[in-house]
Amino acid sequence: MELKQQATVTLAEVAEAAGVGESTVSRVLRNHGSFSGKTRERVMAAVERLGYVPNRIAGTLASTGSRLVAFVIPSLSNIVFPDVLRGASAVLEENRYQSVFSVTDYDPGREEALAAAMLAWRPAAVMLAGYEHTDGTAKMLRASGCRVVELLDLDGDALDIAVGFSNRAAGRESAAFLLKRAYRRIGYVGHDLQRDTRAGKRFSSFCETLEAAGAPLIAREILAGPSSVENGRLGLERLLARATDLDAVYFSNDDMALGGYFHCLAQGIAIPSQLAIFGYNGLDIGRAIPQPLSTIRTPRVATGEIAAQLIVANAPPQVVDLGFELIEGATA
Repeated sequence: MELKQQATVTLAEVAEAAGVGESTVSRVLRNHGSFSGKTRERVMAAVERLGYVPNRIAGTLASTGSRLVAFVIPSLSNIVFPDVLRGASAVLEENRYQSVFSVTDYDPGREEALAAAMLAWRPAAVMLAGYEHTDGTAKMLRASGCRVVELLDLDGDALDIAVGFSNRAAGRESAAFLLKRAYRRIGYVGHDLQRDTRAGKRFSSFCETLEAAGAPLIAREILAGPSSVENGRLGLERLLARATDLDAVYFSNDDMALGGYFHCLAQGIAIPSQLAIFGYNGLDIGRAIPQPLSTIRTPRVATGEIAAQLIVANAPPQVVDLGFELIEGATA
């Protein structure tokens, strides 16, 4: 038997079924404007009975104010970006905005393609991580007419709004913390610094600070691919095989640092008396381990919240520095 595609239910059909005008149905579905409780009940009953799905794109194109906010983020496997989304989504939903997101896997070319796809929906705003984009992405964003928010970095020039903190300052303070505690033979374990430019900025300023203090970085181990606990464990194992007399190791983030911590536990390396460990991000799990991780805590949820608030308020272009917190912990 041949199956026929069912015709799409229209706004006019819902209005007829509910006994109201199309504009009233539109107001009820957008939860905006004046209508009675009984009218809402009739409209929603008709929507449910007919299986109507609103055409958000048509509504966006027909109005002067889009309610769509697009996120183009590097990863979902790293808790940093879900935390940002959580903060932003709470504010956007409260103000009747819809969020959509796509993942670049730290690939600038993919970011450009995804930004183009998102801009085709004519969003109210696009939120991206950091300042480093291809020329094509930057050109599209400037010409789009929508608001642009760059998140989690302040080391560069913002296209419109930027919310976050200085990664270079985080690298400097991490180095200063270790130097103040008399560590001088320091190594580094990190992930792909070419793709994760914010980790690259932290590493660069970390090394500059050590060099200026007369204690240059002794050795490094950079692993291909994204950060993970397993890569942190493997990276520290490889590093210590080449540099046996290190007294501290700086990791690109807490995921990697936790892997290093577990390697030390497995190998009987006393922390911090034999080897100090320092991370970045201030993840909750880092506070739950037997020796809380020494790290930098970043305001990820707040970054999302404030970015969304600025979009909702249609704020002027600005840079918002939320800073960060150095957590002394017990591993350094």
